[in-house]
Amino acid sequence: MNIKKNDTVIVLSGKSKGKIGKVIAAMPKENKAIVEGVNVATCHVKARKQNEVSGIIKREIPIRVDKIQLYCSSCKKGVRVGFKIDGDKKTRVCKKCGKEI
Repeated sequence: MNIKKNDTVIVLSGKSKGKIGKVIAAMPKENKAIVEGVNVATCHVKARKQNEVSGIIKREIPIRVDKIQLYCSSCKKGVRVGFKIDGDKKTRVCKKCGKEI
């Protein structure tokens, strides 16, 4: 899975198509990620403690990784990822422009 936490991604398909957001959490075992402001669902929360409030909240739910793509700020597009090895370091590189992501 090429997507990591704090990456900027663009949504390729679904009701949030075209939205750009930051990855809050990556779940490689499930092949899913939670993206800020994307795939928002309304959840009914019940108060668990006496001083806690219950109500209806909106929160991001996981989206499949095949529906999102890394966003390159210099290309202004969703791009595929390549890897460049310099000595001990392995860095992720944009396939279109060659800049480091």
